[in-house]
Amino acid sequence: MDLTAADTALVVTDPQNDVLRAGNPVWALVGPALAAHRTVENLHRLFAAAGENGFGVYVSPHYNFTADLGWRFGGPIERTMHEAGMFSRPDALTLDGFPGSGADWLPELAPFIEDGRTVVTSPHKIFGPQSNDLVLQLRKRGVTQVVLAGMLANLCVESHLRDLLENGFRCAVVSDAVAAPDHPEFGDGNAAAAVNHRFLTDDVLTTDQVVEHFTRSPRRTP
Repeated sequence: MDLTAADTALVVTDPQNDVLRAGNPVWALVGPALAAHRTVENLHRLFAAAGENGFGVYVSPHYNFTADLGWRFGGPIERTMHEAGMFSRPDALTLDGFPGSGADWLPELAPFIEDGRTVVTSPHKIFGPQSNDLVLQLRKRGVTQVVLAGMLANLCVESHLRDLLENGFRCAVVSDAVAAPDHPEFGDGNAAAAVNHRFLTDDVLTTDQVVEHFTRSPRRTP
């Protein structure tokens, strides 16, 4: 892929406290991978490089509203999130209790997300973007290529990757700007994601490679 600001965007899933902040509800499962990949540092570098070089940035967040707790069924990860109160907000129309909560942005990344240029989509409700407006937002701005990073590598990142590919976007995944749980029963999500990302797209890049692409690309003209 030739990453140019004219047609390429950075998409980050779930840059939120409940999966990135130390001590979060799944820290025991994701903390080692976050440290090994230097995920937070690399997300910071990606946000900075995209903004400095005129690339569009899109955030696809995860929010669980109080009404969602009335769901009658769900998989083990859904149940874990609901039982632990992860990504919780009262509803879509209030930010009561949001600042500093698990649903809030990781403080190191918040200045980039709240810069007035980053597009924050409506929330995805399970793993993929089928339930939010990410694809619409990308298409309305002429984006045809996506650089994908964020959390969790084998769940939301992979689900976004699959859906974006099915919608005709060219995609690259940033291998060291993601992380996944290593679960004692389910297995190592990092290994699963690494294999599946390779099967799904040829463009699995490092943060260094993406920053280099962003830096040398001509800036997008309004």
